[in-house]
Amino acid sequence: MVYISKSMAKLRNVLFLQSSSEGYGSAKILLQVLPLFQRQGLFPHVVLTNPGPLEGELNKLQVPYSVQNLGILRRKYLSPLGLLNRLKKLWTASRFLSQLHSEHNFEMVYSNTLAVIVGAIWAKYKGISHQWHIHEIVLGPSTLVRGLSWLMDYSTPQPIAVSQAVASHWQAHVKKAQLQVIHNGLPYDSFTQAQPHIKQELGLPENALLVGMVGRINPGKGQFFFLEAAEKLAASFPDVHFVLVGDPFASYEPLLEQLKASIQDLGLSDRVSYLGFREDIPEIMASLSVFVLPSILPDSFPTVVLEAMASGTPVVATESGGTSEMIEKGVTGFLVPIGEVDTLVKTLEKLLSSRSLRKKMGEAGQIRVHKEFSLEAFQAKLSTHLWALKNC
Repeated sequence: MVYISKSMAKLRNVLFLQSSSEGYGSAKILLQVLPLFQRQGLFPHVVLTNPGPLEGELNKLQVPYSVQNLGILRRKYLSPLGLLNRLKKLWTASRFLSQLHSEHNFEMVYSNTLAVIVGAIWAKYKGISHQWHIHEIVLGPSTLVRGLSWLMDYSTPQPIAVSQAVASHWQAHVKKAQLQVIHNGLPYDSFTQAQPHIKQELGLPENALLVGMVGRINPGKGQFFFLEAAEKLAASFPDVHFVLVGDPFASYEPLLEQLKASIQDLGLSDRVSYLGFREDIPEIMASLSVFVLPSILPDSFPTVVLEAMASGTPVVATESGGTSEMIEKGVTGFLVPIGEVDTLVKTLEKLLSSRSLRKKMGEAGQIRVHKEFSLEAFQAKLSTHLWALKNC
């Protein structure tokens, strides 16, 4: 049971700011945070930076929302003209939030991801409590890291970090803020009960082995690293097919075209299927023999790893960011060094050659995800954290 203090009970309207409206990691976590606030008698209002699938999920939860460009911070804006563009968007967004505040009198601002910086600035100006839920490890440029660290100190006494890797990274840069680790948790029933269907969709034989990855197409997720491994495995494992799921961030569309061209150039057109954005992730995970997360930049705490483990699918991931906190090495899956394609290939060979090992690791993953990363534990820790803040 989740309890709420008298002081926290004074809180009524809460403003949530969301960096994207697609159904990926941070959005999935937002959908678990909102019901917690609702059950405690609080009234969330979400501002999305763009239209998207998340709108339908908010309607299901009966959470009111608005759509307004929030001046989300992306790498493509790290230039003089790009920063000028962001300043204009932040000014417009601040005016929008002020108008919304005059209607709802918000008592807390909850910014989901570091890419949403307008909430921290605006909340401080208005004298409103601000909570930052941090999903990112930003390595550079140094001016950006220093700026975000200063803003954290300026606005948020105890930001939430989704992993120890995230907390350790930012704690080394901030001076006052004290980061609190709360590992993500999800509802897993749809993953444990899903029925596979991707082989039929792709016209593959039932005895085919599927190796796949799910993730936004961007320079850090490692899709090209995945293709390197696929090329090396294709010759020795003729019964293996590879699937890529996920669409690009806005402005990364050229990267998708490069990815498709690479599939052609490597002679993998009949061995690799690009499925784009999909809503049937539970069924896709259930169809995979092995799930791969080949990130080449630190991945803070990728929820797709939790989903794969809940599906009973063994995981092979690069040892980056929070993945080492999720995967029990050699028990629920394997961790490989970033960029070492031969190590990735040998690890996949080991799993693809042994059905019993895949089954053993998949079952261990299911046990671990329910024990260590349950939705109930996530929501209880989040509630305790917010309660403590209100009593400070």
